[in-house]
Formats: sequence, C-alpha cells, structure tokens
Amino acid sequence: MREHDLPAPRRRGRGKSRFDDDEPQFLKRGRAERPVLAEPDPDAQPDQPDRWSSWDQAVHGPEPHPDWLVTELAARDTELGVLKTGKEADVHLVRRAVPGTDRSCLLAVKRYRDPQHRLFHRDAGYLEGRRVRRSREMRAMTGRTAFGRQMIAGQWAAAEFAALARLWGIGAATGRITVPYPVQLIGTELMLEFVGDPEDGAAAPRLAQLRPEPAELRDLWTQLVDALVVLARTGYAHGDLSPYNLLVHRGRLVMIDLPQVVDVVANPQGPEFLARDVQVVGAWFAARGLPDEPDEVTGMLLREAGIR
Repeated sequence: MREHDLPAPRRRGRGKSRFDDDEPQFLKRGRAERPVLAEPDPDAQPDQPDRWSSWDQAVHGPEPHPDWLVTELAARDTELGVLKTGKEADVHLVRRAVPGTDRSCLLAVKRYRDPQHRLFHRDAGYLEGRRVRRSREMRAMTGRTAFGRQMIAGQWAAAEFAALARLWGIGAATGRITVPYPVQLIGTELMLEFVGDPEDGAAAPRLAQLRPEPAELRDLWTQLVDALVVLARTGYAHGDLSPYNLLVHRGRLVMIDLPQVVDVVANPQGPEFLARDVQVVGAWFAARGLPDEPDEVTGMLLREAGIR
C-alpha cells in the first residue's frame, strides 16, 4: 500500500496544515465559554434533554468501577453544555447526580451524528480489517446505504468503547498509558470520564494549546512514546493522532478520540497509519526543540506490534 493511498490530513487556508478535522472553535477564535455548573434541584423532575440515569440500559465499562462514578439508578443526568463539536460527533458535558445526596460526577458524553447529518469522510481506510458477522450488514456498509451508514456509526462508537476499556485496564495496571474511563455505551452514545476540573467544568487543555518548558516537553514526549508502545503491543494504531486529541491533565498526557482505532495487523494499511501518527505528533515536538526521530520510533513500534 502506497503512502498516498492513505486518507490525507485536511488542510486549511493558505496551505497551513490542520492536525484535526474536529479542532475546537476556541482554538481558532478565542476560548469558548465553559458550560455552566448550576446546582441541581433535588425536587425537579428530569425533562428533555435531562433524563434519569441510563446505566441499567447500557454496556458498562471495566470493573471495578472507579469510586467517583455514580451508578445508582435513581441518579439524574443533567445537560450542562457542549464541550466540542465535530463532523462525526458532538461531545456534551453532563452531570450525573443522585437527588438529595452529595453523590455526583461529571461525564463527557459523545454522541455520533445521525446518517443524514454526519460526515464520515475518511471511514473506508479505517474500517478495513473490521468485519461484521452478517453479509447483509457488510454489503450495506460497503454500499453506504442509510442502514449501512448507521452500522458504520455503531462501529465507530463500539470500537472506541472497546479500545478505551482495554487501554484503561492496561493503564490502571502499568501506568504507561492514560485514557478516559469508558463509563457506558448505548448505541451511538458513548459516556466517558470527564478529564478536567470537576469544580468548574474546565476541560483539560489539549497539547496543541500548551507551550511547555524543555523539561516538561521531554517528559510529555516520553509519556507519548510509552503510550504508543502500549498501543502497538495491543495491536493498535490510534489512526488519527495529533496534538488536538492529546490532553494534558495534572502533568499526565491523556489520549482521547479513538473511534478510528486501527488494527495494525488485520488492516492492510495499519503500518502506514501507525507511521503517520508518529510523524504528525513528532513534528509538533520537533518544532518545539526535541530531536526529530519519527523513523526510529516508528520502527520500534512496528517491532513491538510484531510486524518487523
């Protein structure tokens, strides 16, 4: 497979490269207002878009569940605002709280768009190597029928949930990779741990927003390489890695946005996706003074994945 066969990163005005098609607006035109964290009314009944907890209807994240997570069925989910908008999905901030108690937590809720309003503009290459059991569904996905596009949306959500569950378990055991805890999955809605300040709803900054000092830059690069090694040993490439889908929270690099996660062995383009991940993020670090060593890192990761 030739490199030019890969879905190319989008570009914007005057040839300036764009790392992420879902780059948030506040990085372009100033910081957006934070969602308002109003205190819940324990006597109020949930009304759209608020609702009772959907925990009992969902596929749950790995056990043991974190202590901060509210799992009581009497909890209410309250919409607080939009954290991020994108072509494939929007991410909302939700408080899950048990009325009349101090039990509450903030969640990032990722909702994939319906087939008429969603643009999976790069899905063909990523979906290679993924299979569904019934040939009818596979034909619908290949033909991009309305049913097939819904199937693809479900695959994005399910793939991200499965990858996060596996990587969160590895990170909890080894400390070598940090991802948000995957709380639950219902159809094309994915609930995740909110990474940021739970007091005021401020999300952790993206790597692209930071100007780290040399020592911090080197530490973040070391954390990134560790995380990429974990991915490779698990058989994954992120598939769309950039400084916009890496958060920095309390000194830790947090990897997010994994719906397009690629099986580097089953997908014929897997090694190319892996190499591009390293090159894109490596270029950001190199522009800030770290040695440019993407080829060495790529070779090491391919060996870790058992490809070379």
